[in-house]
Parts: sequence; C-alpha cells; structure tokens
Amino acid sequence: MSNLKQSENSHGVRKILVSGVKPTGRVHIGNYFGAMKQFIDLQDKYESYIFIADYHAMTTVQNRAELMQGIIDVALDYLAIGLDPKKVTLFKQSDVPQVAELTWMFNCITTVPYLMRAHAYKDAEAKNKEINVGLFDYPLLMASDILMQNADIVPIGQDQKQHVEYARDTAQKFNRIYGETFKMPEHYILPKVETIPGTDGKKMSKSNENIIPLFATDEEIKKAVMKIPTDSKGVDEAKNPDESLLFAIHKLLLDGEALKNLENKYIEGGMGYKEAKELLIKDLTNFIKPMREKREMLAQDMDTVFDILKTGGKRAFMNAEKKMKEVREKVGVEIY
Repeated sequence: MSNLKQSENSHGVRKILVSGVKPTGRVHIGNYFGAMKQFIDLQDKYESYIFIADYHAMTTVQNRAELMQGIIDVALDYLAIGLDPKKVTLFKQSDVPQVAELTWMFNCITTVPYLMRAHAYKDAEAKNKEINVGLFDYPLLMASDILMQNADIVPIGQDQKQHVEYARDTAQKFNRIYGETFKMPEHYILPKVETIPGTDGKKMSKSNENIIPLFATDEEIKKAVMKIPTDSKGVDEAKNPDESLLFAIHKLLLDGEALKNLENKYIEGGMGYKEAKELLIKDLTNFIKPMREKREMLAQDMDTVFDILKTGGKRAFMNAEKKMKEVREKVGVEIY
C-alpha cells in the first residue's frame, strides 16, 4: 500500500494527524531527526494539527517568562525548519481550553489505579520525586488533545506507544458509556527513527548535556564536535565506521554516494580523526546555517508568527467546540 493511500480514508479524504511539542528547552539535532523532520515530511500527506503543549509544560515549567519564551521558541523552530502554516494547523494548546474541559470529563470515568500504570508516573515514583496532580493526570490531557481533533494517526517513537493506548482506552470507555463519540486513533511509528547519539555516545538529551543544538552557532558546532571521543588509531590505520561516534552523527547528514565515500575513507585508512571532525563540522555547519538564518529572520517579525498561531488556534478552537457540543449533549450537561 502506498503512503498516499495510507494517508487517506476510504472516501479519499486526507486522514488527520495530531502531535504536540512541549516548550521546554532548546531543541537539538536528535529532536530534529527523531521527530521534527518527519512532521515536515508528512505535511503534504495528512491534515496535520501540531500544537505547542504549553499546558503540558506547566507540570515542570512554573515560571512565566520561561514558559512564554518556550512557546515562542517552538513556534520559531518549526517554522524555521519548513513547517508550512498553509498546510499545517500550528497552534497553542491553551488556545483550545476545551481540552481542559474534556479532561475533567475523562477524569470522571477513569480510575486512579489505571493512571498509576503511566510510565512517567512510575518513573517519577521510582525516583522518589514529589508528583504533582498535573503529572499524574498528564495521560488524560494528552488523550483530550488527540481525541478532540478527531485524530486518525499520532506520530510517535517506539517508546511512546502508551500515550496512544491511553487515548484509545479512554475513547473506548467514553463511547461505551455515552455512545459512539470518538474515533479510535492509531499510533504511527515514525520510519527510520533511531536513537540519536549525543557527543558522549549516550542518547542525545538535554539532561545528558551532550547535545548539538539544532540552531547552533558555528562556534557551538565546533565546540560540540571537538569534544566527541575517538579511539587512538593513527591517520593511516583502517577504522571501523560502525564503531565511530563521529560517523554515527555524520550519517544523519549524508546519504548515497557522499555517505559511501566517507565510509570508504574510514575503512581504507589515510584519514585521521582530526580530518573526520573537520568534515563533520563543515557538514553540520552547512546543514544548520540556513535554518538558523531563517529562524533569525522570523524572529524579526514576531507579529507574523503570532498571527500564524492565532489563525491556527481559531481553527483548532472551532473544531474543538464542535466536538465539545456533541460531548456535552452526550453526557447530559447541554440542557438549553
């Protein structure tokens, strides 16, 4: 089955894709290759709703200035990498307050033991963290985000299936109690998504302090690459590209003949790690610089960025209000 057919329903109408991005911290190339790039690649195939998950972020970000800047940063990041507001509805989660209303209704049909199965809750509990109610209730707010926009698919990584399972379980339970109301969304495992290694070989993560920022300056790129560890093999010695952290990051940027040529340089010998690092710095700079410059240009015209968010928010709000009217009628609070 072709991708085009998979992205349409039986009536030839494009399926609805929903995903959210938390405005917490600076994005890195692991975020880009792990998810962000795929949203751009899918924007021609699906009716996409990408929201900035500011309500979700409040479980950890409880500083006004930090949250506001985080929201702006996510909007700039996505527009800079090529998200087209003519093709995709980009909006703030908080511009659709119906999700909080729907979450309350879901709370009332959900048991505490069921929510205690959530990975984020169990992880926080295992680390003896003080857990706020927002973190505990996180899966149901996420279910509301997904179900409110009538999602057909939710793009996720391999380790995020539970998010969609919670949405499906909740939809099923609501439908059983109140009658057929919500679609059953499917997870969409992003193809070719691997764990992106950081500059120390562990998973690239802000918490591991091993990132290459997606919009890094030339100096930041150089600094990050130069600290990547290598073995002690000399210039003339053959090197195994599959064991090289430099090559693992480099192959995100290259394909086809260019990647094959680089691989041969490792295998045949004659290239030292200094040259390998210089090549990676050059290719990272060529990859990042145009996006960084576009982001800087967008930041000079925030009125346009805010207009994009407002337009997307209105569209998402109207969809949500239509769905909530049906939900209110089903549960019995719509009496006028």
